[in-house]
Amino acid sequence: MSDASNPVSDAMQKSVLVVGIYLTDEDNNAGRIIPELASSRDWRVDQRWIGLGRNEPPPELASVTCLHQAEMVPKFTLINRILDQVDLSDYEYLVICDDDVELPGQFLDRYLALSGQYHFAIAQPARTNDSYIDHQFVAQLHGIKARRTRFVEIGPVFSFHRSVFGSFLPFDEESPMGWGYDLVWPHLANRMGFDMGIIDAVPVSHKMRPPVANYSYDRANSTMQEYLSKRAHLTLQSACYILESHV
Repeated sequence: MSDASNPVSDAMQKSVLVVGIYLTDEDNNAGRIIPELASSRDWRVDQRWIGLGRNEPPPELASVTCLHQAEMVPKFTLINRILDQVDLSDYEYLVICDDDVELPGQFLDRYLALSGQYHFAIAQPARTNDSYIDHQFVAQLHGIKARRTRFVEIGPVFSFHRSVFGSFLPFDEESPMGWGYDLVWPHLANRMGFDMGIIDAVPVSHKMRPPVANYSYDRANSTMQEYLSKRAHLTLQSACYILESHV
């Protein structure tokens, strides 16, 4: 995938892989997200996006679109297809991104700098308080930079450091929409000695589309219950806990 618009020298070794999905039949913000991510000055950015829907991907996204899927296929099944095509050893971070967020300026550089500073192997940006929010725990807390937590949500944006690639990838397709991952991850992270956290200083806005607008809540929830029944995990109440705040 092209990263020609990225001003970072090819000699730099720090690379980040962004994998995202945009809906071709719906309004989306991919046309603004992709250039913002590509504008990083600290990272070589490789973006690989999936166009999901009957309409053809727009020409302006062709250079970063590596798959067009007309039929609805679960999110993490599609992401696994992309990850299967790349050598993850080339990347320091993997960032998963939806198409309906608004990113602040210099997002990637600021977000990954703080993730690295606080050694978060699994992380997410907080959501602005005017966003659609499923779990109030992830809403931005003003006055702190970041918090070490037991909870990182599966979207709309999250990241893995390379230290967890071998333990957390590929994504488990027994819950292909990802529901339940964020209760299994903290159990595994604690067992393996990895830190997780939320970056409050670089929040994203998520208000273009409400959650679960394009798939069945009941089906995803039933799948999650079956998935969790077979795996050690935390309850949502015990996961949504701040272990340390960074002011």
